[in-house]
Amino acid sequence: MDDRYGTDVLAAGWRDAGRAVVPQVAADRDLVVEVAGDGFVGAVTGIASGHVELEDRHGRTRVFPLGGGFLVDGSAVTLVPPAPRTAARPRRTASGSFAAPESRARVARASRILVEGKHDAELVEKVWGDDLRAEGVVVEFLQGLDLLEDLLRAEPPTAERRYGVLVDHLVAGSKETRIAEQIRRGPHGAHLKIVGHPHVDVWECVLPRTLGIAAWPVVPRGTDWKTGVSRSLGWPASDHVDIARNWQRILGSVRSYRDLDPALLGRVEELIDFVTA
Repeated sequence: MDDRYGTDVLAAGWRDAGRAVVPQVAADRDLVVEVAGDGFVGAVTGIASGHVELEDRHGRTRVFPLGGGFLVDGSAVTLVPPAPRTAARPRRTASGSFAAPESRARVARASRILVEGKHDAELVEKVWGDDLRAEGVVVEFLQGLDLLEDLLRAEPPTAERRYGVLVDHLVAGSKETRIAEQIRRGPHGAHLKIVGHPHVDVWECVLPRTLGIAAWPVVPRGTDWKTGVSRSLGWPASDHVDIARNWQRILGSVRSYRDLDPALLGRVEELIDFVTA
């Protein structure tokens, strides 16, 4: 036997049993609705103070309270205010530039940026990687500036294949500065740009506060710089594995360009401009 009241007359929702549910519809601009029992049909042109403004095909406008009493495509609906729209803030890359819209990967340019070591390349990738991929610029590392001349002879730069070179310890009187000046004066100087930062190693380009230290340790002459720094900071430095782990600790602390010395920031930006010109 069919029990129209159910088994529990005190169960929740008994008053609404069998009652049709009227869907809620956001009163978005240009939504066409009909006022039930009135016959007025119009498109939503605005929302204000709990009321919706409708404009019919003759340009006449009328205002009605939001809520029930409306039809959309012949079905009853309850009009509610549309969800507020928040302007999407443009995303910035780690280098501080505005991120380009998602697109297909760009084919790598013939021009490239050369850095002295693996750590330099990893730091440049972490901060400028998005920018470089958007521009199709590849970063390669040398095993020291001493090998740059050999690379240039094997693959000479041209107007279509420029080389930008980032050098550590490019200060007056240093070995790096002497090599750079000699190469600039050579046959490849026209399509080559060599810039550098003043620090002994790229580790020092990370601001000390990023690591929670007051300053980078001073390492005595004759001591391997990375080993001396690691020991001064109380980090293990028995072999190259320890040094590699220490670098990952430093690199992991870098979140954006704000964690780097401006002396490096400006030079990398110069090279990106040069190879993409």
